[in-house]
Amino acid sequence: MSKKNFIFTIILLFLSLSIIAQNKSQAYINYIDNYAQLAVVQQKEYGIPASITLAQGLLESGAGQSVFVRNSNNHFGIKCHDWPGEKVYHDDDAQGECFRKYNNVIDSYRDHSLFLKNKSRYSFLFEYSPTDYEKWAHGLKKAGYATDPSYAYKLISIIENYELHKFDLQKESKNWANVQTNKQKESNHYRAIGSISAEGSHIIYKNNRVRFVVSEQGDTYGSIADELGIREKKILEYNEVDKQSVLLPGTQIYIQRKKTKSAKGYDTHVIKYRETMYTISQNYAIRLQKLYDINGMNYTEVARVGRVLKLR
Repeated sequence: MSKKNFIFTIILLFLSLSIIAQNKSQAYINYIDNYAQLAVVQQKEYGIPASITLAQGLLESGAGQSVFVRNSNNHFGIKCHDWPGEKVYHDDDAQGECFRKYNNVIDSYRDHSLFLKNKSRYSFLFEYSPTDYEKWAHGLKKAGYATDPSYAYKLISIIENYELHKFDLQKESKNWANVQTNKQKESNHYRAIGSISAEGSHIIYKNNRVRFVVSEQGDTYGSIADELGIREKKILEYNEVDKQSVLLPGTQIYIQRKKTKSAKGYDTHVIKYRETMYTISQNYAIRLQKLYDINGMNYTEVARVGRVLKLR
């Protein structure tokens, strides 16, 4: 191997390790410290994996940091339905939707367990092993807990990034501090061999086997590229945008090339109000031109509400 090729290989190795050794969000760590035992209690009482409860709490509440959560103690985004208690109103899939309000976080966790246990559409979940978090994550998406097509993959990514599955097997002597110690040793190992450490707090998720992050306030395509050690040109290419595109908070930013078709189980999509062909391609991690091709559409055609799109 030539010296030039050797150096190039080492750089690629370092970039790969930088993703593996990314820093964990301190807000996520604090949330896990605060509520892991509460999630374990719910598992013991209701049979819901503690990892799933924690991951849903982290994802739905923004690690307990969102204004909505601080005003409602609603850590799981549960809407009012037949709720007899206090209510708050918040823009979600539609404007001014009704959500449950709780006196404290414990009530929110308990109601989340009862919500899953008592709703018939979630009953099949309890046939799964309480340690099979992947089946539970996909089952929650299948049952309609969230409309986000990436929901199951986000839960799985959070569980695996923070090793939350260890709480599903927890003995009384095991605690979050043990998990953190092991993760710190692993992180130190990567830094010791010279990896380029990502300093940001973006969590890497997977959708349709494609890695992505979610943009935060103040992010640009360039800042995300710098954080992850990827060229900005590549980030723009992967997301099919140009350098002048404005990046809004909460946007899925792919850090790998999108696929030519959707993941198994996502065969069609009914176009909803305000959706575009581009937003649909991003939601399912499909290249935009391929989405047009699959549906025999001209590239200039727009998304029509109610049309059923093929995804595979």
